[in-house]
Amino acid sequence: MHLWLKKHKLHTLFNKLPEYFSGSIKCVHKLSSLVLCFVLLTLISHQALAESINITRQQASITPSGQLSISTRFETQLPEPLENILKQGVSIHFTLAYQLERPRFASYRFKLNQLLNNNPTINYRLSYHPLTNRYRVGMGTFSTEYHSLNAALKAIGSVVNWTILPTDTLNPNNPSEVKASVRLNLSTNKLPKPFQINTLNSKDWHLDSGWQPLMIQ
Repeated sequence: MHLWLKKHKLHTLFNKLPEYFSGSIKCVHKLSSLVLCFVLLTLISHQALAESINITRQQASITPSGQLSISTRFETQLPEPLENILKQGVSIHFTLAYQLERPRFASYRFKLNQLLNNNPTINYRLSYHPLTNRYRVGMGTFSTEYHSLNAALKAIGSVVNWTILPTDTLNPNNPSEVKASVRLNLSTNKLPKPFQINTLNSKDWHLDSGWQPLMIQ
């Protein structure tokens, strides 16, 4: 009797082995799928960071005259379509802007001034010159040449002690009550008309840091 029970248990165990192996294989497949998804998400995130504008310095201070002095630096990577048209002789424009959110009364005056006048910005023009194999960054009538695209992009959005706002707008003794932010973006409206159409169909043509808060001291 005991021998029959042992044989029966062994027979049952052998019958269930395919089920155990099947379950293990399914678990392996699920684990492989999760790993693949993680790798894909990592690659996508790296790609998004590689073709974007990221702020690396965002400092500001209140001057004794009650104005705001801004110092910023950005890291910009051009997607391939923009780099291609740059090499074809098309200039690419960027805009550095700021906004004041606090104090409330000063912010209200700032927004009202925006409606009545153009808000002060810094406009950059990036161009490539094939004869010299150099890149040029222009701001108004001033321009500087660079040996590499990476060096030229580092200059865009890089400012030191950019003084904004009318005098006596802010209280130098209360920097904690001031809230302001900056933004660097590709000026797609300054691209030639045929390329402006591309901005409607592809995210590669939308480079924007978004509004980044300033660390005010």
